[in-house]
Amino acid sequence: MENINIHKTTVINPSAKFSPGVTVGPYSVIDGEVTIGDNVRIGSHCVITGQTTIGKNCKVYTGAVVGSAPQDKKFSADDNVFLNIGENNVIREYVTINPGTAEGGGKTVIGNNNLIMAYSHVAHDCIIGNNCTLANNATLAGHVVLEDNTTIGGFGAIHQFVRLGRLCIVGGCSKVVQDVPPFSMCDGHPAKVFSVNSVGLKRAQFSEEKILALKKALKILCLSGLSKKTALERIARELDPCPEIEHLIFFAKTSERGLCG
Repeated sequence: MENINIHKTTVINPSAKFSPGVTVGPYSVIDGEVTIGDNVRIGSHCVITGQTTIGKNCKVYTGAVVGSAPQDKKFSADDNVFLNIGENNVIREYVTINPGTAEGGGKTVIGNNNLIMAYSHVAHDCIIGNNCTLANNATLAGHVVLEDNTTIGGFGAIHQFVRLGRLCIVGGCSKVVQDVPPFSMCDGHPAKVFSVNSVGLKRAQFSEEKILALKKALKILCLSGLSKKTALERIARELDPCPEIEHLIFFAKTSERGLCG
């Protein structure tokens, strides 16, 4: 194990694979067919288990449990399921992340450059894109999809099969039971869209013109009282086409749970 720093109290399964530069703190357990990429840092008292892959430069903090069996009554220990974590992710204290289930596609997938803060939970069959932030105690039920640059406030709870669109933000303590449109802000019990995510869009270097167009589109889609079909027809008729408007329309058309309105 050249260039690997593993504390002497760590318990390691012989099937585990380590890349150069890996550091593992005291009293951690690396179990199962785990593959850990270059320069990953794992803190003390962590458990990394199952068929889990962690990409390079990730940081896993104290007490995190990554790859443990899904909390699904249909799950069998014989199921061939996976957890794939990309690069440059930060997984803070006591986070729990489960792999997929046989009925749900078999994989939980986390992209790159995400921040998952303390005590958050990512359940089975979730798909998280890139550059997402889950604040403390954010909870994803099974089969949740987060597009890129999504932000969930502390104690936000996301219902199973819900999708969160690109560059949306969910307020702290929100109960999200329907899809959150891209570029929007939502909050409440249940959560409802109330504005465009103007701060997030400015940070992403969207022009003022584009922000205003998305604000108008979201107002038509979520706040006008129109049916989804009528609202989308009005958006297409009144707003100049651009990739962001087209993505918003596609997201709304493909929503199965309905939109936070």
